[in-house]
Amino acid sequence: MKTASEAGDTVTVTRDVMVPMRDGVHMATDIFFPPGCDRSVPHPVLLHRTPYNKIEAERMTSYAPWFARHGYIGVMQDCRGCYNSEGDVDFFAPEAEDGFDTLEWISQQEWSNGKVGTWGTSWASWTQTGPAALGSKHLAVMVPNMSGAFAHESSIRHGGALELRFLAWAFWHSACNTQKALKSDPSIDGALNHLAPTFTDWLTRLPLRRGQTQLSIVPAYEEWALKIQTESALTDYWKQPSLSPGYYWDDFPDIPILIVGGWYDSYTRSTFRNFEGLSSRKKGPIKVLVGPWLHGHNTVEQTAAGDIEFGEESALESFRDLHKRWFDAALKGIDTGIADEAPVEIFVMGGSSGERTAAGKLFHGGHWRQEMEWPLARTQYTPFYLQKEGGLSRQLPGAAASSTTYRFDPSNPVPSLGGNVSALCDLLPSPAGITDPAFTPRSARIETLLKPGGFNQVEGPQFWGCQPPYLPLGSRPDVLVFESAPLEHDIEVTGPIEVFLWVTSSAVDTDFTAKLIDVYPSSSWYPLGYSLNLTDSIMRLRFRNGYEHGEELLTPGERVQVQITLYPTSNLFVAGHRIRVDVSSSNFPRFDVNPNTGEAIGTERRRQGADNTVFHCASHPSHIVLPIVPED
Repeated sequence: MKTASEAGDTVTVTRDVMVPMRDGVHMATDIFFPPGCDRSVPHPVLLHRTPYNKIEAERMTSYAPWFARHGYIGVMQDCRGCYNSEGDVDFFAPEAEDGFDTLEWISQQEWSNGKVGTWGTSWASWTQTGPAALGSKHLAVMVPNMSGAFAHESSIRHGGALELRFLAWAFWHSACNTQKALKSDPSIDGALNHLAPTFTDWLTRLPLRRGQTQLSIVPAYEEWALKIQTESALTDYWKQPSLSPGYYWDDFPDIPILIVGGWYDSYTRSTFRNFEGLSSRKKGPIKVLVGPWLHGHNTVEQTAAGDIEFGEESALESFRDLHKRWFDAALKGIDTGIADEAPVEIFVMGGSSGERTAAGKLFHGGHWRQEMEWPLARTQYTPFYLQKEGGLSRQLPGAAASSTTYRFDPSNPVPSLGGNVSALCDLLPSPAGITDPAFTPRSARIETLLKPGGFNQVEGPQFWGCQPPYLPLGSRPDVLVFESAPLEHDIEVTGPIEVFLWVTSSAVDTDFTAKLIDVYPSSSWYPLGYSLNLTDSIMRLRFRNGYEHGEELLTPGERVQVQITLYPTSNLFVAGHRIRVDVSSSNFPRFDVNPNTGEAIGTERRRQGADNTVFHCASHPSHIVLPIVPED
């Protein structure tokens, strides 16, 4: 496409400059110049690289023209294989090199002073950390919002399981992507946008099989979808700088970095992993900011997450202004106070009376607090032990023999009710008569398949896989509920959380899940109480001894310990509430389901039930370790 210049609202835009990469592929790039900009004078530059159509991203956020009005040159680029850029989509893998090469190109332009800041959310955060992992000397400041650290650990794969949101991504993104090379045959758009089954349909027939889904007509998508589905071991594929920048923290430039995350974001663990890894190595300043937010660029200015309201204090007044403070300090030398702030700023959830708001949400409340480190130095890591008959307490179990066995049927998995998830979506068909997705905004067609955030743990029609009469999740025979007595005083839980289970199984491989819940007592607003999910996780037993040991199947009946790392959280359990831990073996469709057969992951054709046992006795005390923060 030829370069064209547009003038509007005093900002001059040069569209679709084709920037060359090291392998000869060109990336379509839009450049936003400040009003009256003399392009022969070097300026600081801000870069955003996205797979979601740079034009649509510009319209949704207006960040680039807004930055241009404040004296920056804004650069927005379609990622490889996406929209107006060349090449094939390869799921994060090229982002380190492509980002690095783009930064090199920017530094060579006469309008650039060689100092570049980056911004973006989700994939557009991985596009920042990738080139940083390669040590780009042109990066001067980054604001990665809700980004990954180790893709295999808790982003794409998770405890050995697969986060199904990424398979869903392949289906809806391939349909929306208007790249001409991808859709060289005009029938492809029609097939993907009108005639194809939805991802909801494919959830009933996992795992995906080569050549059997609509992804077969967009082979680049099918290739990496099958790869992340089947490559369960920690191979070199997962250690690339694009997918796991955490392996390369030492190589990051020593620059100011604001790391943003949310307690209900899909990257919460990675947010703190990046902060811990970088703040211990770099002078920065490095700061982490985490609120009670869902995944997204606009959610940080919202006060609710799922069915939970946190109050006006929880939302940022202007995310753009926060970016500008960091960019002005790093790129213009303006003292905006960022160096004087505490390195950790978190929103401690909870503390309200739990009334129902006018919008029908539970008011959970909370407050902001600044800290000097993470995890907090004053944390008291306290084990709460699973007890017989569903108890949970600080006391070691006294029974010499005590356990609970349940039947895990992979054909009837436990439904996911909220949580830390994003982009697990279906794509609605295009309106009748429209075959080109360019004429229908993606946002108008996306339908959330799994609602993220906090919800009462009671089944309902809004959740995938739930059936009438919509009973409490803990009433299922395959969900074990362990609950404390009503608390005598407030307990703040802030930090990383580990669950240690002693288990056996009749299968050679199975999964165990754990979920931390804040249980509200009965009230006039919620007569049956309210069980609020805070954080959850999963572990596939073939990886119980660590990925460095490879896959180790169980001997049926063999008693082993499994460690499940939950996402960190910060919540005030109010006096009268209960602390609850749910244990099961599935959480679907958040994670893929273990067939219990021991076959190669992502290729199985059989499923079998498993009798899974959790021990809660004196010799094998299963427990959760809660990071309790003492009162000041």
